[in-house]
Amino acid sequence: MAYVSQMSSTAVTHCRGPLTVPFREHLAALDLAPAHLLVAVSGGPDSVALLDLLAASREALGLELTVAHADHGIHPESGVVAEAVRGLAAEYGLPFVARRLALGPRATEAAARAARYRALEAMRRESGADFIATAHHADDQAETVLMRALRGSGPAGLAAMAERRGRLLRPLLPFRRDDLARHLQAIGRSSWADPANSDPRHLRAWIRGDILPTLRRRLPDVEARLGRVAEQASINRRAWDALLEVLPGLDQRSEPEGISVASKSLEVIDHNVLICITMAAARRCGISLGPRRAARVAQLLDSGESGTHVPLGSGWIAELSFGRLRFVNPQRGSAAGGVKPVAGERGVEVWGGWRFSWTSANAPARQERRTMTAWFERAPLVLRAWREGDRIRPLSGRGSRLVVRCFQDARVPHSRRAGWPVLESAGSPVWVPGVCRSDLLLPPAGAEALRVDAELT
Repeated sequence: MAYVSQMSSTAVTHCRGPLTVPFREHLAALDLAPAHLLVAVSGGPDSVALLDLLAASREALGLELTVAHADHGIHPESGVVAEAVRGLAAEYGLPFVARRLALGPRATEAAARAARYRALEAMRRESGADFIATAHHADDQAETVLMRALRGSGPAGLAAMAERRGRLLRPLLPFRRDDLARHLQAIGRSSWADPANSDPRHLRAWIRGDILPTLRRRLPDVEARLGRVAEQASINRRAWDALLEVLPGLDQRSEPEGISVASKSLEVIDHNVLICITMAAARRCGISLGPRRAARVAQLLDSGESGTHVPLGSGWIAELSFGRLRFVNPQRGSAAGGVKPVAGERGVEVWGGWRFSWTSANAPARQERRTMTAWFERAPLVLRAWREGDRIRPLSGRGSRLVVRCFQDARVPHSRRAGWPVLESAGSPVWVPGVCRSDLLLPPAGAEALRVDAELT
């Protein structure tokens, strides 16, 4: 549960530190203003320095700041640290939000990170902030590159952390840990040292405390070298991302459950290029796809069998359907199930990934078969999920037809059908939105009827 402190009536008098001017110049170059930043403050030295630097720059750059703290509940003193960060926010005259995560001492590094980012995103939405600003710096970047190399990451992984990606902002990436420490010392600010940051059981802490110092004795500029690896890998990653926009015939499209590209455009591409394009397309959905799984996608394309798919992990699939290669998570568009009535003169109903609204309106002279808006004579109507064996009497058609055939005619991929709604009356489908309107409950032209609009959200 979140708690919010009141803003202090008198903000702290700011003392300029050695990084104040270079940081402000760098932040200005990011061209954010005006923006509302949620500043992630753990209480450690890096995040306290970030808060001070942002506070010193907010008026000049037109920024609004909110301090956020995720109390993991791992260390027994975490509650004390949370209160200290609350006090720090008050000193700077800034609003404060927090989440108590209560992970416990056995929580892994990965679990704590995932929970922290979920909490930060929830706090960002709650506070109305545009970005989450974190205190990752140049030394963190070097550690990340080395960690990912040890885990066998490819070029996309070695690109490590981007300065700005989605709602995440890392304005300290050009600065070193020692520079931030000197800044804190100059302005007379103290901070909390998290014991987990020096616990060699954690991979990052082991790299920071044991591996990098060893490398530094032989290569004093090792962090700079690793930074160059990240920079070059980032160029490679951005190049493949850009290629998705310009490759002739690729026709990339956003879909409710992911993205898709024209499969025909990939048939004549060199295998290695195909693997890279596949990985770049998967990244657009947040899927980390390695060469082995990308090769399985290539085999799927070679098969040419529409309606087939391969799993990509975490609920994601690559599906070949109606001439398109789709990277989708069917669970995103699936409905929770059950039956919901469409009743009353007007109303709104959210059903899975769909939104339905209805109101009284005069019926038009003609209705379309594949439509997202339909008019009905007054009768009990309910929303439910499509079922195998469902049949419908198509408008201007002859007899009844299997809904699955209507899906095929409308080129609805197999993976999307499970989450597709049906409007039913007296046990019979009368409308499959965007797929088929039946000839049942058709009101005369100009008669008062129930207008129903369907929208994929």
